[in-house]
Amino acid sequence: MYMKKTILILSAAAAGMMLFATACSKTSEDIIAPANNCDTSAVSYSADVVPILQNSCYRCHATGSTGGSGGINLDSYTNLKKWADNGFLAGDITHAPGYIPMPYDGGTLTDCEINKITAWIHQGTKNN
Repeated sequence: MYMKKTILILSAAAAGMMLFATACSKTSEDIIAPANNCDTSAVSYSADVVPILQNSCYRCHATGSTGGSGGINLDSYTNLKKWADNGFLAGDITHAPGYIPMPYDGGTLTDCEINKITAWIHQGTKNN
């Protein structure tokens, strides 16, 4: 009887461990192909980047904003390009070590928004 209980307990524990391990893992497909269909093949400054900035950045980083911008204005292509080219834009929005995490209010951009901005940077920060 004791042996049957031990086997039953060990079997239940093993099944629980397998369930836990499979429930908390991602496949390589999950990592490579996000479910939200985020197309970064041809990112446009006006169609893709500006709407993200309008929603998440301009409240602090635009002409006449009332937020604590630290003197950084991102509401023109020329101003944004400077921060994109020096690496601060990507470092800040990805919350990379040594950068100021943005948005500063504690929020984050979505993975797709970050991917679009970094793709725009890697595609040459075109004014398109």
